[in-house]
Amino acid sequence: MKPARIQKTFVQPHSWQQLKNGQWVFESIQTRLDEWCPKLFGYHMLKLGGLSCELVTHNCNIKHQVNVDTLNPLHNVIADAYDLPFVEKSIDTALVCHQLDYCSDPHRLLREVDRIIIDDGYMILTGFNPVSLTGISSLMPWRKNNLPWSGRMFSPYRIKDWLGLLNYEVMHCDTYALFPVKKGKAITTWLEHSLGGCASAFGSVYFIVAKKRTYPLRPIKPHWKLKRGNLSPASVGFNKQASEKTNKQASSKLR
Repeated sequence: MKPARIQKTFVQPHSWQQLKNGQWVFESIQTRLDEWCPKLFGYHMLKLGGLSCELVTHNCNIKHQVNVDTLNPLHNVIADAYDLPFVEKSIDTALVCHQLDYCSDPHRLLREVDRIIIDDGYMILTGFNPVSLTGISSLMPWRKNNLPWSGRMFSPYRIKDWLGLLNYEVMHCDTYALFPVKKGKAITTWLEHSLGGCASAFGSVYFIVAKKRTYPLRPIKPHWKLKRGNLSPASVGFNKQASEKTNKQASSKLR
């Protein structure tokens, strides 16, 4: 497995128009986000990156929404994703769309987003799946320097493992778009449904909703153990003769 942190600068997309089939990917994520927005509550919502800024979240119960990016015109805060200008535990929900795909240190980015999310807050992540047709296409030499293949792709299983280390519970994980094409959508959708769940792991895009927990998801076992044989029954104040006498008196009364 390749290390998550590398010394390389990636060209990060700031609009869905920069991606191949970007409008189709945008619409698919928007559909899933519309289902989750009514379930989100709180006071402050963070939309990190230009791709997140362009997603519509008007039906969300969180009315104060902050768009953070450097080039997208929809931003209202300009900041580095590794050093967000927010106090700890001040954001109820963070929307992070395809940020890990074009990040040289995804662990640092996740820790920074985790720092500002409140307890029991939500983190919504999207990205490209390397075990898919899109991931295989990134191996072609003529596509390595073009979006979206120029970035790095992490499997949803690896993302969920990172979230587990940060004490997040994955509430929903959807891997879809086995055939990432815009044309012939009806045929490709029918084919994906006919293949069933076995093909979902090879979808091109993942959509993960995770909730920050305040207690450990895995119980912490104590390091110490009791040694058997060291403990003996208490015998303080026990009179064997008096006990035998009491038993004989009880048995005689029963007769």
